[in-house]
Amino acid sequence: MALSSSQALLRPSNFPLQIPIHAKAINFNLPRFPRGGTRAALEGNDQSAKDTPLLVQEPLLSREVEESVKVLKNAAKTRKVAAEEILSALSVLENAKLDPSGFLETLGGTESPGRTWMLIFTSEKKLKGGRYFPITAVQRFDAAGKRIENGVYFGPFGALTFEGRLSWKKRILAFVFESIRIKIGTLKPLEISLGQKDDREPSTEDPFFIWFYIDEELAVARGKQGGTAFWCRCRRVMS
Repeated sequence: MALSSSQALLRPSNFPLQIPIHAKAINFNLPRFPRGGTRAALEGNDQSAKDTPLLVQEPLLSREVEESVKVLKNAAKTRKVAAEEILSALSVLENAKLDPSGFLETLGGTESPGRTWMLIFTSEKKLKGGRYFPITAVQRFDAAGKRIENGVYFGPFGALTFEGRLSWKKRILAFVFESIRIKIGTLKPLEISLGQKDDREPSTEDPFFIWFYIDEELAVARGKQGGTAFWCRCRRVMS
């Protein structure tokens, strides 16, 4: 089970889930959607489509999608939603074909250092199975600086982070890691170059994610190896 070649570096361990104090998930306020569907919201004279939230603009958004989003947000908050229910919700979002035009800005913000997201759940290829991710893994996406950081945190024992550059095309975010940072206890961090300092733009020859859904609290994507995962927005980790 792997989302991408970077996922191989996030193998489950025997460490219990320990969320750093600066990486606590943001409280979810589940959106209330109009029962009349999206057409009425788009046809209103008081608000242009440009000012309407992406969820309302999306013509393919269905009640099934709305319910699936609620399932995943509840799973991120409680970690008690059954895997089968999560896999079903992921399938709905994969097949919804939502407009990705605002995805990158929502994922990575408009200013550096970007936004951080905690990995909650990973699935096998074709959603044949899945599990809550057992350790604290946080990714930072910086849309303005075209940077990515992938970190695994073991509470007071230390952390392992990878940093590199990213590119975006339609709904595909490709990336290349350039350095690794190792932090053990209170010792000074050790940074090692991975020899990827060339100027080429990451492509689908490199690890990548295909994004199916992103809002201010939740993100869903499939990795290069075929596994799907979802993240919740969190505060930046300071280690």
